[in-house]
Amino acid sequence: MDDDGRAMTDETSRTPAPEPGFPPAPRYGSASVADVLSSAAGALGVAGCQDVLGLPQAERFVVVMVDGLGLEQLKARFGYAPLLRNAALLGELDAAFPTTTASSLASLGTGRPVGEHGLTGYDSYSPELGQTVNMLGNWDSRVDPLRWQPLPTVLERAEQAGIDVVTVSRKKFRQSSLTTAALRGGRFVAADSTHARVRAAQENLRSGRRSLMYFYWDDLDKTGHQAGWGSAEWSEQLEELDGCLRRLIAGLPPRTAVVLTADHGMVDIPAEGRLDVAAIPGLLDDAVTTSGEPRCLQLHLHPVAASARAEAQQRTMERWRAEFGEQVHAATREELLDGGWFGPRERIRPAVVDRIGDVLVLPATEDLAFHDLSRIGAGTLTMVGQHGGLTRAEASVPLLGLAGL
Repeated sequence: MDDDGRAMTDETSRTPAPEPGFPPAPRYGSASVADVLSSAAGALGVAGCQDVLGLPQAERFVVVMVDGLGLEQLKARFGYAPLLRNAALLGELDAAFPTTTASSLASLGTGRPVGEHGLTGYDSYSPELGQTVNMLGNWDSRVDPLRWQPLPTVLERAEQAGIDVVTVSRKKFRQSSLTTAALRGGRFVAADSTHARVRAAQENLRSGRRSLMYFYWDDLDKTGHQAGWGSAEWSEQLEELDGCLRRLIAGLPPRTAVVLTADHGMVDIPAEGRLDVAAIPGLLDDAVTTSGEPRCLQLHLHPVAASARAEAQQRTMERWRAEFGEQVHAATREELLDGGWFGPRERIRPAVVDRIGDVLVLPATEDLAFHDLSRIGAGTLTMVGQHGGLTRAEASVPLLGLAGL
């Protein structure tokens, strides 16, 4: 979606991959998480938002965002979710890249690719501060979220169009920097327990008014990180979600459409696959620091002249390929920018470019994660479920129609 409501063109099919087998770029502007909230707003008639997903006409829209509910995981556990199993599959969408909460939620909230909104990973690099900064719960107080992400959000546009705009989420997210950066606009209704969130959603959808509600559910993702999506605990959380959504739908006013999507999927990493790459000689030799996450590690190289930088990029990728062979995908920032992984090249905000690593390395398999323990704490090694990469288990998310279709 651009400022005139036009869908962005998909250039990725005409751009060579950085290396053979490198996964395709997200389908921004036609079939990505960036298109869900903006399509709902477009269906409500909000100027500057186009319904590229072909959602139904409705008086009210509820967009349910389930953190961590990848399409592959959902299909594998359909038996625990009869409502979701029987829902209309409106599309198989792509998460933003990297496939991580900060990047995908910012794409959902702005209707823009990562290269425009600028939340380039769980951790991003701040050229102004010369260091890596967190984009979720540990946001650096020196980073102004309105300067980091200055583009208008979908919720702001809808509110300006006279739509009753409501966010239902946990209290702790009301004042969060991520909310300010990418999901600002409208009323924020805080509700912490699962039952309280359902009740708050029902009470804040007003019959007779055009409404757009963003309904956020993070319980599944937290359980996946702790125990893995293949665990009994994750299945129990999915069952709880399904029951709560059933109660939600039962109490909504007529002419209310409910659609569900997710920000990313997940892979379960065995303990032996959670590697400290700082302890492997050579892998970080040219890097001054890293950013991103263990499933999409971004290496920021020592500043040098352009020709020397290109040599350092190639040298770094050769080291990683020599160490991991076909188990790793490696690409330069330029290859990914030119190829559309961060959105159409001509639309990338200049301020965003240097937030992205000079080299990005992604596990090509589902059993590896690259932890840089020279920068992050060893506690990350305890996480079972992880995401950030481009396997279908991480990148494919559902678009389900739950009501009003």
